[in-house]
Amino acid sequence: MTGTYFPERGNEGYRVEHYDLWMEYRVGQNRLTGTARLTVLALDDLEALSLDLAALRVDAVLIESTRARFEHHGEKLRVTLPKRIPAGIRFWIDVRYGGRPRPTHSRFGGLGWEQLSDGVLVAGQPTGAPSWFPCDDRPDRKATYHFEITTSAAYHVVANGVLIRTAPHGSSTTWIYDQDAPMATYLASIQIGRYQVIDLPGPVQQRLVVPMRRATAAREAFASQEAIMELFCDLFGPYPFDGYTVVVTDDSLEIPIEAQGMSIFGSNHLGRTWESRRLVAHELAHQWFGNSLTLADWRDIWLHEGFACYAEWLWSDASGRDSADEHARRWHRSVARQPQNLVLADPGPADLFDDRVYKRGALTLHALRLTVGETVFFRILRRWVAAHRHASVDTAQFIALVEAESGKRMRDFFTAWLDTPQLPDLPVASDRLGDDH
Repeated sequence: MTGTYFPERGNEGYRVEHYDLWMEYRVGQNRLTGTARLTVLALDDLEALSLDLAALRVDAVLIESTRARFEHHGEKLRVTLPKRIPAGIRFWIDVRYGGRPRPTHSRFGGLGWEQLSDGVLVAGQPTGAPSWFPCDDRPDRKATYHFEITTSAAYHVVANGVLIRTAPHGSSTTWIYDQDAPMATYLASIQIGRYQVIDLPGPVQQRLVVPMRRATAAREAFASQEAIMELFCDLFGPYPFDGYTVVVTDDSLEIPIEAQGMSIFGSNHLGRTWESRRLVAHELAHQWFGNSLTLADWRDIWLHEGFACYAEWLWSDASGRDSADEHARRWHRSVARQPQNLVLADPGPADLFDDRVYKRGALTLHALRLTVGETVFFRILRRWVAAHRHASVDTAQFIALVEAESGKRMRDFFTAWLDTPQLPDLPVASDRLGDDH
């Protein structure tokens, strides 16, 4: 079945295993020409199928070199197959398309492909992927990717995965990336700008990609990232991807955005305050909680945002700022003063990114830590990450792991924190909180 919050997204009868995206983009004209090749496994006997694709022109659809009839209305591309394809057969679809990409409409504003003052930002969460390529746009439909993006040689291109090579062609350059770790469509991203690359130290290959005039401020803003990476690798397990890239745009952005293997910050996020610095930890934590472990359904958003928010508090504690318990008790007082009408395990699409999802999610984890103890809590985090590396997850799986690792029946605990609108009280903190993980 398609997603519960966005039933118009996602399609049935097949699974995309791999995307090859070949694109040429003219920055000044905002003109995209592309071919998407989807390697597909038929789950049912197929005579037709549909894909998600927004306001771009479709020029042709081919099923293994044979032209297919198609209709493109709204944000659905419906394809009639030249012949019936039995379940269990793999085949490929080419979609040739182009036009002037723009964000898709949503209750959260425009999503996906967005022009910057001089370049492009792609932020697909939760339903923006069809703004720039045809796809099966559900978070549980992970696939591998190959990107080839050609644009003016004046611009630097970042995409998910490993940069395989660049190929100059006179005034233009083709940037070739491979993403071999399975990835949800909304996490697929490209960034285009007049950037320079700064390598950062650490246990994982890390890069800053920034406009030259922002380089000094960006180095300072991300000076703690090496230590944060080391802490999170210790607490959560090995970093799940080949590298981590932080892109800083010359433009201001409302919020930072994470994609698989990268995060995107605006120039306005380079401040020296805790409010700015906590975001460095938050977006990095999403590489474990959101990108490697990705929710199967958007109702479980707390498994992303609650964990990333709690990671901020863990970093604060480890770096000598406020302890996680101090953050938790301060935010518990704040959330308790807000309307008690949010069910964390199913907040509804309107409240998907409500701040209470973030803070109450983090409070749930802190309450769990106080309930099961330090050693068990951090063992749960590491085993959660290891057991579901590069997979889809849901709340029921997390509860099952907690019960298995703690040896306790935790249903009443999770019913109170996840399924009940009224905020529970926090357990009393142990004097040894943080001593033995």
